[in-house]
Amino acid sequence: MLHPESPVRIFYHKGHSHGGGHHHPHDHPHDHDHGPGEPGAKTRQVQVVRNVLDVNNQMAARLRQTFAEQGVFVINVMSSPGSGKTTTLIRVLGALMPALRCGVIVGDICSTHDADKLASSGAPVIQINTDAFGGDCHLAAHVIDTAVAGMNLADLDLLVVENIGNLVCPAEFDIGEDLRLVMLSVTEGEDKPIKYPLMFRVCEAALINKIDLLPYLDLDLDAVNSAIHQVHPDIPLFPISAKTGEGLDVFCDWLAARVREKIGTG
Repeated sequence: MLHPESPVRIFYHKGHSHGGGHHHPHDHPHDHDHGPGEPGAKTRQVQVVRNVLDVNNQMAARLRQTFAEQGVFVINVMSSPGSGKTTTLIRVLGALMPALRCGVIVGDICSTHDADKLASSGAPVIQINTDAFGGDCHLAAHVIDTAVAGMNLADLDLLVVENIGNLVCPAEFDIGEDLRLVMLSVTEGEDKPIKYPLMFRVCEAALINKIDLLPYLDLDLDAVNSAIHQVHPDIPLFPISAKTGEGLDVFCDWLAARVREKIGTG
């Protein structure tokens, strides 16, 4: 439906209902711990998670084929809440449009706050809210499939998905993207890549935001870079400031080249 005060199109996500109506259990195969008197519980829960991920991967593969046929490059942007995803994406869209035709999908548990901001760029924006049905902490492939049904992919070169703020669950769900991007704010400290290694391991690039604050923080940027490369050697790192724009031209040039490589323009 359309928000009465916004050009943003909104979908309410009903959670992970795959066939049997089961929601994704927010336990993960690597960290189940069941107490005495629960024989077989771990095996059953791991199987449920695997089944959910298998179904998701099948849908993601179909989406990836659709995006390839339509010549659309898809980027999945993931981070903690407050890292600066929305502000960064507004600047990125401003730099890339109109040379590249862009669209946006925004995931949040509730509100259209970020989507309304991104709509000011002129890009078509679809909002996914999960609060009405339990508040899933990530976007999955079947949600993206529903959202893109409301977009004209033939009019897009680049589709940006701003995932729900979370360094855990979004890393596990393929959504048919071409590029997974993680954003880390310098205000989050040096240890996040070590604490949440899967997120940094599955991403193909990392933005390190809010570098304008470095003079006021007791933080070693080289230590942040080292922690990321400890988890994912050779991943491209882009230190930026969404506030001042510092470093964003380098990232935007890099991203535009990736997009044009797929869509076949010079």
